[in-house]
Amino acid sequence: MTLRLLLRRPAAYRRRLGLLLLFLLGWLGTPAYALQGLIGVHDPSTIVKEGNKYWVFATGQGIYGLYSTDLVNWTPAPRPVFVNNAYPGWINGKVPGFQGNFWAPECIYQNGRYYLYYSCSTFGSKVSAIGLVTNVTLDPTSPNYQWVDQGEVVSSNASSAANAIDPAIFRDTNNDLWLTYGSFFGGLRMMQLNASTGKPLGTQAYAVASGDVEAACLYRRGGYYYLFINRGACCQGSNSTYRIQVGRSTSVTGPFLDQSGMDLNAGGGTPLISGSGRFAGPGHPGIFEEGGVSYFSHHYYDTYDNGAPKLGLAKLTWDAASWPMVSRDWVTGGRYEIKNQLSNLIWDAWGCTGVAGQAVAQGTPAGLTCQRWDVAPLGDGLYKITNAQGGLAVSVVNCAANGGALLHLATYAQQPCQQFYIDRANDGTLVLASANGNRVVEVPNASQTPGQQLGLWDYNGCQCQRWTLLPTGVTAARNAANALAATLYPVPAPSTGFTIDLGAAGPATQVEVFDARGRRVHQQTAEAGKRQLTVRAALQPGIYLVHLRRGAATLTQKLVVQ
Repeated sequence: MTLRLLLRRPAAYRRRLGLLLLFLLGWLGTPAYALQGLIGVHDPSTIVKEGNKYWVFATGQGIYGLYSTDLVNWTPAPRPVFVNNAYPGWINGKVPGFQGNFWAPECIYQNGRYYLYYSCSTFGSKVSAIGLVTNVTLDPTSPNYQWVDQGEVVSSNASSAANAIDPAIFRDTNNDLWLTYGSFFGGLRMMQLNASTGKPLGTQAYAVASGDVEAACLYRRGGYYYLFINRGACCQGSNSTYRIQVGRSTSVTGPFLDQSGMDLNAGGGTPLISGSGRFAGPGHPGIFEEGGVSYFSHHYYDTYDNGAPKLGLAKLTWDAASWPMVSRDWVTGGRYEIKNQLSNLIWDAWGCTGVAGQAVAQGTPAGLTCQRWDVAPLGDGLYKITNAQGGLAVSVVNCAANGGALLHLATYAQQPCQQFYIDRANDGTLVLASANGNRVVEVPNASQTPGQQLGLWDYNGCQCQRWTLLPTGVTAARNAANALAATLYPVPAPSTGFTIDLGAAGPATQVEVFDARGRRVHQQTAEAGKRQLTVRAALQPGIYLVHLRRGAATLTQKLVVQ
């Protein structure tokens, strides 16, 4: 079947293909990869938060949900909304032949309850309906958990002007509630709902977009209402041409115009995000805001994984003319120190020579060039990371994808094992996943010891897998404020020890010496008032890390022993 013929088929046909993908992929039981690894999400609802859990509902049998505590790893709910296909009986009267495959749910919290809208249809038909169930909680383990049928919201038949699928719910600043719905069959419609019942206030429906359009999302910012829409063909895996566009209006019911002034009802739409790289056919947008950050949720088809549908979270920002911009790049290119959330140690080219094969380990912050990293965006949330000393790239040893593979420096050759996706967790920390295999960078065994070489593992939410990027201007100022003026000599040092010149008398000084594996091999404390002290230790030839602390001032320096 040609693409043109497929585009002429009704939306229900294309969605049916998506459902087949969902149930053939067998995504349950897969390792807990980072966000790009989540399989089986199609038509995700807007994120809604209850307690410490974020929830999304998606197309599937009985409506299935998934939750996350960090916006990175998502876990399937223990059961669907309608267990054992026990959905409300009125649906079969409206949609004969319906078999429990619900499409494109949407969820909103109001009036002390969660309102879950859903659509149901059958293959190749405009006979469709949007229904509503409510619940006081989304937690299936709660004794109060019970979905209550509220019946039909809107339906369509073969002669209807628009198809009743893909509900999108919007609550205005004055608490007016609006439903946008529709598809290829007649375009998108908008109607006002009763803010208490969640049902239509009347029968008037406004036409807001036409053509090959579906999967709306309505959002307000300042004096504008923004209508996000999908155009193109979904449900063809890597060949999907779905793309997200936007128009805006000063009225909630339109007309919605794109940047060139063309009405979405006349085929207009400003391009926002389309297929790129591994992210084919992005669709079904939603906007969730928390802590000053706007997350743009959507599904896409992963070209790296045979076109499997997956959940994506991108960053939503705005330009000077108040038009939205969506990017998968959470980090701006620049030079950084990369700090671990658990150990508070930073990435370190261990040995500080910057040569090929040198381990990428965690080290004590010392303002060293080898502890600084140039993070360069490659597009679509993918980054190259090179060491400031020598310019070699962070790479996975032997380009392995297995858990436990280690990181070192190598000449950049544009290989996936030298590229990393960066996702933002809900607390602002970052998760770095290798483009080769999608396992994340961690400090193995949650070690807090300097010198521990970094490696890859399945994502498990450990703080040892979370990172903060600190611009070097900030870290340089911090290091200068806390720097201890001291000199180590001779360089290189003999195996019998070395001398530390502290420059001036002061408080007691603590000295620790670590070997290249991060093991502490010597420690001593010099009494207050000392200007110079001798460190006598039997050290084998090699590279050591010497850490000094005198009051609040610190110094960490590499030492070569012959």
